[in-house]
Amino acid sequence: MDWVVEPLSQAFMMRALICGAVVGGLCAAIGVFVVQRGMSFIGDGLAHAAFGGIALGLLLDIETANATWVALPFTVAIALGIGWVLRTGRLHGDVATGVFFSVSFALGVLFIGLRPPERAVVNVESILFGSILAVGETDLWVVTGVAAAAALVLALTWSRLAYATFDPELAQLSGVPVAALDYMLLALTAVVIVVSVKTVGIVLVSSFIVIPAAAAGLLARRLLGMTAVAVGIGVGGSFVGLLGSYHLDVASGATIILTLGATFFLALLVRR
Repeated sequence: MDWVVEPLSQAFMMRALICGAVVGGLCAAIGVFVVQRGMSFIGDGLAHAAFGGIALGLLLDIETANATWVALPFTVAIALGIGWVLRTGRLHGDVATGVFFSVSFALGVLFIGLRPPERAVVNVESILFGSILAVGETDLWVVTGVAAAAALVLALTWSRLAYATFDPELAQLSGVPVAALDYMLLALTAVVIVVSVKTVGIVLVSSFIVIPAAAAGLLARRLLGMTAVAVGIGVGGSFVGLLGSYHLDVASGATIILTLGATFFLALLVRR
């Protein structure tokens, strides 16, 4: 019990645990639809696009903590652009995502290089790998608010989104606005990724979306059960990973992702 109770006595750990649980559950719920649609690469692409948006904010002399507000519309625009290219049918999903995220990431590197030398040095490592232990109360409120709004959107569109996910052609014939739902899912994924960057960074945030959903797909058959299992894995993996990183004194974001990865391989063994 001391292994669990001791970290809970620290205020920064309590904020990190709450934030990790919220982000883990939210990304997992979104990830179920992303994975079932065969769009797992989209999370990685939008994470790299978020780097371009954050770098643009830094170029505009906005502090790193507030640069995510510039990254938000930037990443949503990239997500909608990917959706538009996909709907034209000219490129496959992985190709379109690869092009957009490569250009966005290159723009981010260019924007950081264009900053005047007299400005404060940017800690690129914190952007790439996150710092969940440095999450403040304001960050926690923002993450919680976005999670509540995203959960409400998913609840209101659940049945139609599920229909469009498993049989888009029949859903279109039935009057379901498949195109609008596709754009909504992409935009929602972009928002969730930008908000989650603070916790595990640009490099690892896509794992929060893909791994719990992939593990849940091995353990559950129905979409609702799959979502519940994915959320449980996301929340539990964040909690265990944070506690492990605290006691081992290692990087929190990487430990969380490794915990989620271990859960996936365990699910793979159980499925066999």
